[in-house]
Amino acid sequence: MITPTNKQFALPQLPYEALGTVIGKETLGFHHGKHFKAYVDNLNKLLPGSGLEDLSLEEVVRKATGGMFNNAGQVLNHSLYFEQFSNTPHTMGAKLTGLLERDFGSVDTFKKEFEQKGTTLFGSGWVWLSANSEGKLVITQHKDADNPVTAGLTPLLTFDVWEHAYYLDYQNRRADHLAALWQIVDWQVVEKRLPF
Repeated sequence: MITPTNKQFALPQLPYEALGTVIGKETLGFHHGKHFKAYVDNLNKLLPGSGLEDLSLEEVVRKATGGMFNNAGQVLNHSLYFEQFSNTPHTMGAKLTGLLERDFGSVDTFKKEFEQKGTTLFGSGWVWLSANSEGKLVITQHKDADNPVTAGLTPLLTFDVWEHAYYLDYQNRRADHLAALWQIVDWQVVEKRLPF
């Protein structure tokens, strides 16, 4: 997770230049190197004098409003998003498999519902798998820079459905992009985010 250094947040470096045919090098260059970087830069400009300089990123998201919330939310969202992918992903472990089967009936049912929520989210935003305070896994849709943290949930997995995340590789085929992302999810990273 991205953490502040000297009251500033730094753009995390990617451990990959492309993610096979799922997310191309040009898409990553724009998405990480321009969009994500702009959110980090804008947040760092807004932090001084805000009273939020010494907080963690999640705390900033919980307390910020307006432009600071938009940028902090997008820094958090993109941090979690890029961190969960790999060209050599680990498969899903027994713990997460069991939780998904318990709460969705099967892993395949979860994936179908997750893709459907991502495909049907109107406009720009994110689809999330999160854990609630009772330990149940839930799928939620969040518009723009919003995320599960604002609803008291623990984010585990997210797919970005802003067009800049997929348009160079998939044009308007959002559903195809979402279906392909399962190939690069590192389930070990997702499972480590479980709060229990």
